[in-house]
Amino acid sequence: MSLFDLASKKEKIKEYDALTLQPDFWTDQKKAQSTIRSRNSLKNIVDSYEELDASLTGLDETADALKAEYDEELMMMAEEEYNDSIKKMESFEIQVLLSHEYDNNNAILELHPGAGGTESHDWASMLYRMYTRYAEKKGYKVTVLDYLAGDVAGIKSVTFLVEGDKAYGYLKSEKGVHRLVRISPFDSGARRHTSFASLEVMPQFNDEIEIEIKPEDIEIETKRASGAGGQHINKTDSAVRIVHKPTGIVSTCQNGRSQHENREEAMRVLKSRLYQLEIEEQEKKVAAIKGKQAANEWGSQIRSYVMHPYSLVKDVRTGYETSQVQAVLDGDLDEFIFAYLKSQIE
Repeated sequence: MSLFDLASKKEKIKEYDALTLQPDFWTDQKKAQSTIRSRNSLKNIVDSYEELDASLTGLDETADALKAEYDEELMMMAEEEYNDSIKKMESFEIQVLLSHEYDNNNAILELHPGAGGTESHDWASMLYRMYTRYAEKKGYKVTVLDYLAGDVAGIKSVTFLVEGDKAYGYLKSEKGVHRLVRISPFDSGARRHTSFASLEVMPQFNDEIEIEIKPEDIEIETKRASGAGGQHINKTDSAVRIVHKPTGIVSTCQNGRSQHENREEAMRVLKSRLYQLEIEEQEKKVAAIKGKQAANEWGSQIRSYVMHPYSLVKDVRTGYETSQVQAVLDGDLDEFIFAYLKSQIE
């Protein structure tokens, strides 16, 4: 298995364990916690491999016993063992595919509706609900960083942080344009509408990553937080908007308790976006070496959600589809995410 080297992973775990025994290990809290996270993540992969290996060995033994003498009860046991092994194999594949360093990071998601006014604003709001429901199912924590409500309904934009184990690893596959086809509740003529909304996903920047931002390269603006954001916005404090002049990237935060907090968070979001740019550049270089075209450029349509004249959610990258549209909108995204991750296996 080209993506997996058991011996080197076990050796790395030993190195992490030795580090935790150093007297000054907890001197740097952030570094210590990062080391423990990395160690536990690696240990989970190794444990899953060994569990899968034991499962396959047991299946082989059952198959040998059946060859020697057929038994109906043993055959049923073999079928159960086989199905269990398939599930373990799929879970193991996902773990290996999420073994990039940045896959362990928290994720910052940003939703923007496409053209279409109220209808697209409502679609962006539906997607926001879908991802918060998904996060709840995974046991992740969601924090809104910036929220701008639509004039009539829905949202004009929202930026939120999803915190949890491998949040970015799972959610990175959702980046792109999402398309909705339905009878619009905002159309008095009950006509069918097509709406678009784009999702950007980036790993949350952490202090262990070196990203230099020169003071002269940024422009910082402060203003009173505004918009009908309800509970999402702390209206008594100032919003902070940072423009990174070399790239044109804009980062805004208005949900902190103070202007200072908003400024720090906006800077972290900016660094996260710059970090995402670096990751994309690395991926393009790898793709060029492999001689293939990068398939998931930002702005490309990745999925269609059709609610009329039939029910279907289809991922255009993998071909995976389901007729359970409402379940997907309620956060059942695992099969789409797994299909995408498995499609990345060389």
